[in-house]
Amino acid sequence: VTLLRSQGVLSISSSFDIAVIVMIATAGTIFLMWLGELITEKGIGNGVSLIIFAGIVSGLPTGLSKLFLTFDPTQIFIYIGLLVVTIVTISGVVMVTEGQRNIPVSYAKRVRGDNTYGGSSSHLPLRVNQAGVIPIIFAMSIMLFPGMIATFLMKASTPFIANSALFVNNLFQNQVFYSSMYFVLIVMFTYFYTAVVFDPVKIAENLQKQGGYIPGIRPGKTTADFLYKIMNRITLTGSIFLGIIAVLPFIVQGVTNIQSLQIGGTGILIVVSVVIETIKQIEGQLVMRDYEGF
Repeated sequence: VTLLRSQGVLSISSSFDIAVIVMIATAGTIFLMWLGELITEKGIGNGVSLIIFAGIVSGLPTGLSKLFLTFDPTQIFIYIGLLVVTIVTISGVVMVTEGQRNIPVSYAKRVRGDNTYGGSSSHLPLRVNQAGVIPIIFAMSIMLFPGMIATFLMKASTPFIANSALFVNNLFQNQVFYSSMYFVLIVMFTYFYTAVVFDPVKIAENLQKQGGYIPGIRPGKTTADFLYKIMNRITLTGSIFLGIIAVLPFIVQGVTNIQSLQIGGTGILIVVSVVIETIKQIEGQLVMRDYEGF
């Protein structure tokens, strides 16, 4: 509310009006969270993801109408290039979202009485984009924070603080600096979040308990080190991809000078991920009911 007031979006000044706005925003957030959980429980797909998906897709008609209203026939090749970039981006998102490296796993034979167990082979899937869109959300939050603080401090009575805040504000409005920092933070948070959700030591221990091993790799710590090394290589590809997807709108707007883009790389990533996950859940439900799938 304070940020919107400082930018002239809200002209209210009474504490009562501010409290009402905060209460309405809080109630709306809680309602959407409840609705998302209800969709997850009673429907198909992740409810919160579907709500975000609906919010992104609902902005497409407005964006397309603005694009047609500002259409310039002399820039037809720019629009064709924009269409090609969009198709390539969607294809890349699908490939990386579905991409994974399968680590072969073999299981030792165990004999109990007259029965033999194990001796089968399987694989351990390591996803390229293990972190999803979480690193982009983290990086976006971090990048917004300095600008918000600088906006408040620009009106400070101390000249040094006001000048420093003005410098920070101008720095974060520089598109090259903002995009570069955004990219670096996404790469860092991708590695951080992957390290949180992927524990090679625990996976190696579980494999050893189940009698499984990776051919050519010793069970235990050697397996954990191997998985850690492989996951780091895969994460590098995934983190660079996420960074490119996040800064792609800045690059496209800088090259084409088209400012009416309503959905960026992050939005495409969320939309494609939700669609793929929903289709998988529908396929699972159809298999359970012995219906023909897609």
